[in-house]
Amino acid sequence: MIELVLRIGFSLLIVFGLMWGLAKVVRRPLTGRHRTPNLAVLDRQQLARGAVVTVVQVADKALILGVTDQYVSLLGETDLQPFEPPPTVHTKVRDPVSLEPEVPLPDVTLPADLAVKHRGGRLDGSVLSPGTWRQTMEFLRDRTSRK
Repeated sequence: MIELVLRIGFSLLIVFGLMWGLAKVVRRPLTGRHRTPNLAVLDRQQLARGAVVTVVQVADKALILGVTDQYVSLLGETDLQPFEPPPTVHTKVRDPVSLEPEVPLPDVTLPADLAVKHRGGRLDGSVLSPGTWRQTMEFLRDRTSRK
């Protein structure tokens, strides 16, 4: 009985060791395959489930390719300039600005027709906005109420 347990344990140890070794080999990049900077996908747009238009950089040219499940066809060429990243602009860090007014502002009351209505905050139109939930509830009340 002990001999059987030792055989099964040894066999499992060998199988797990082989699996671990294969996993290490598969994760390692293949030598000889390296990415060239002369070939890159600049942009792509899905047109249908199996159709894509792709802009590919090949050396100093930008090629427009139509790609489907069965074919890749050349649609044309374009300039590389629209696809180049914009130059990085180094901005100087400014000193913090105080938001408190140095001189108190006079209290001015505008007539109702000249008063600017509050247009909302950053959350307007999003799921987190209370106004969105209010409009949703009003819509649902209108749809579910019997007339």
